[in-house]
Amino acid sequence: MLKHIPTILSPELVKYLMEMGHGDEVVIADANFPAHRIGQRVVRCDGHGVPAILDAILTLLPLDTYSDYQAGLMQVVPGDPTIPVIWDDYKTLLDKHQSGVVVKEFERFAFYEQAEKAYLIIQTGEEALYGNIILKKGVITNER
Repeated sequence: MLKHIPTILSPELVKYLMEMGHGDEVVIADANFPAHRIGQRVVRCDGHGVPAILDAILTLLPLDTYSDYQAGLMQVVPGDPTIPVIWDDYKTLLDKHQSGVVVKEFERFAFYEQAEKAYLIIQTGEEALYGNIILKKGVITNER
């Protein structure tokens, strides 16, 4: 055990987060996401929802302030009546950990293409539709 690492994060997951460099992306995916088909590296976090994993990761991961966005969401498909209220939780958590976070919305298939380039996909047990989020890793500064 180590101090200050949220216990919800497995050693394998922390290892991958440590390996990521500036500008690399991590997808925290819902239970319906095709993670194993498109992911280079997949870590499963079954039994946990995206908000809990997102909160834990944001305690460790700086977001990329040099990019035009720091987080990404999958847009609701036109004609789908779903209202992804879980996004409010994501925005609250992003604001809790870092101010000024810009969230980009990707069209569904553009989101999949972006996810294919991600360093890591974390497959959760999240059941909310459109519950996926991309985070772009930044750098640690002296200000921390």
